[in-house]
This record gives sequence, C-alpha cells and structure tokens, in this order.
Amino acid sequence: MEHALFPGFQDVTHPVPGGHVRAWVGGAGPPLLLLHGYPQTRAIWHKVAPALAQRYTLVAADLRGYGDASKPPTDAAHAPYSKREMARDPVALMQALGFERFFLAGHDRGGRVAHRLAMDHPDRVLGLAVLDISPTLTMYERTSMDFATAYYHWFFLIQPAPYPETMIGHDPEGYLRRKMGGWGSASLGIFAPEAWAEYVRCFTPEAIHASCEDYRAAATIDLAHDREDRVAGRMLACPVLALWGEKGVVHRFFRPLQDWRAVAREVEGRALPAGHYLSEEVPALVAAEFERFFRLRTQGARA
Repeated sequence: MEHALFPGFQDVTHPVPGGHVRAWVGGAGPPLLLLHGYPQTRAIWHKVAPALAQRYTLVAADLRGYGDASKPPTDAAHAPYSKREMARDPVALMQALGFERFFLAGHDRGGRVAHRLAMDHPDRVLGLAVLDISPTLTMYERTSMDFATAYYHWFFLIQPAPYPETMIGHDPEGYLRRKMGGWGSASLGIFAPEAWAEYVRCFTPEAIHASCEDYRAAATIDLAHDREDRVAGRMLACPVLALWGEKGVVHRFFRPLQDWRAVAREVEGRALPAGHYLSEEVPALVAAEFERFFRLRTQGARA
C-alpha cells in the first residue's frame, strides 16, 4: 500500500537514541527532510513527492510516536515527547543517511518539531518551511474562547492519561474521521484511499498515547524551552517560508507572517486556497512554493 504512494522510493529504517525512525527516501539533488503532522504519518507527502523528487532528495520521516517510528515510554515531565527530543530523531536519521545539512519542511506537529530542530541545530538547516501553524508559544498566549473551540483537541489531548486515550480508543477511526474532516478541508475526499488506510493502520493504542504525550509536552516543557529562547533573544537563523490555509483556523485567529517574524530573522510566505491539509489539498501549489523557496537557497547545500 505504501509502495503505491511512493513509487520508486526506498523504505528505510534507522536506529536513533530513542529507538528507530522509518522514512521514505527518493529523488535526486539537495536533501529535503519532510515532517508530517497530527494524526497522520509520512504518507501526507505522497502528492508532492513526484514533483519535488525531480529536484531534491526527499526524506519523508515518521515522527517519534507516530506511524512506524518508535514510541518510547514517557515520564512525568513528558520530556521524551518534547520537541527538543523529537527533533533529535530526524537529525540522527539525516546524519545516518549522510546529510549533514539539509532543507526542512514540517506540517502541523512536524512544523513544531522542525521549529525546534532549526533552533537547536542551526548549522544543520539551510531553509525551513512551516505549514499551517504559528509558533506554539504564540498560539497558547493568544488563546481565546473561539480558538479553543475550534482547536478543542489541544486542550482535550493534554488531559492526564489515560482519559483522552480511553475516549479515543473506543472508536479510533471514528475519531479520525471527525477530527480530520473538521479542520477546514472540503471533505475527507481530499485524502487518497491508500493514504487514509495508512492513517487508520497507524493510529494504534500506542500511537494514540504517544500523540497525547506530544501535546502534553507542547503545553508544558516545550513552552519552557520557547520562553528560554525568548528571554535569551535567540532567533531562527535560517530563512523561513510560512504557508497556511486561508480556509483554516490559523488564518482566522493568527497572523503567521508577523508571528514567525517575532522568532526568525528572515520570513516570507502566504495563504493558500485550502484548509489545514495543504500538501493533500493543493499539492501543486505546495510543491511550487517549496521549489521556488529552496531553489534560491541551494548554494551551500551538500549531501
């Protein structure tokens, strides 16, 4: 099923300090690491991969806790699912593949991991694209009743275990249909059947728990790390491309360009005619934006 989504790509598994990471690797050219969001897997990139693989070596990886990646045990501080720890996995993966420096793109949770990766490992990242998010600390600080209603999962998933895990576990696919069908997308029809089957297959009890830990970390230890950066005056050193859906929640409640310019030195971007799932709703536009943005910064990229 996955081979139908990524024809010609190699399915690789590499050990990392927290267990292992699994990724699709294919194409030719400067390396571009792709990180997915919640509650999905590396399969989200299948519609943009054919175009991008003509110019880049793509590495579409599962995040820790998701897909076929390891789901290590957590602790009281949720530290194993902090974005700092989650970012170390793809860094180790890229190094194992021989890529010391690379381009980076992340959607949703993958964008938050990518933000932390670029902040903690500035010498690794040549350029960063973030899809349909503003920085985590910004979004929490500007939470309103309307935003909390639209993004109820942020506040549901951070409840103590095993409450959300038990609720979701009663009907995991039903939860996926409700959550993924209500994020500004036209309908569940935007998802290819093969990709949807992957999302359902990978939404196991272990993944449900790990993804809750991802959100619990975002509301606690990740905010502490972000505040430390703010106090220290640390900014993202790499150029940033921000893309978001004009039909989505981020567009309604936040100002992504302004928000990212508060944490990065060089930011550009725009809204696309889509909801939340940009790479599956408007893949041609996403691929074109990536190609344009990263092409201007290919000097210095090396495998």
